Amino acid sequence: MRFEDLDVWKRAARLSAGLYRALEGSREYGFKDQITRSALSVASNIAEGYERDTDRDRVKFLHYAKGSCGELRSQLYIGMEAGYVPSEQGRAWIKETRELSAMLRGLIKAWKST
Repeated sequence: MRFEDLDVWKRAARLSAGLYRALEGSREYGFKDQITRSALSVASNIAEGYERDTDRDRVKFLHYAKGSCGELRSQLYIGMEAGYVPSEQGRAWIKETRELSAMLRGLIKAWKST
């Protein structure tokens, strides 16, 4: 299976692109740089894991993606509190990060059992 076929990768890539678009005009450069990097890291680590040759490496990168998902969720909470991220949009993105984490947990479990 190619990473491009995974729903979790598609959703992570959409989330990342949405964050880039939403924060395009932000003057909070440090925050914008960090949060977009976290979002980009989720999809990128899924892709990198799926391009690896061993199940062990694949699982390692899925763990990295899951960790980046948690990092992104934390930054969304902080961004909402600081007023950088509108509350309604932030809550939607937080919900998406929770769902992505659950999907990644399922993939990790599946790969560990092979």
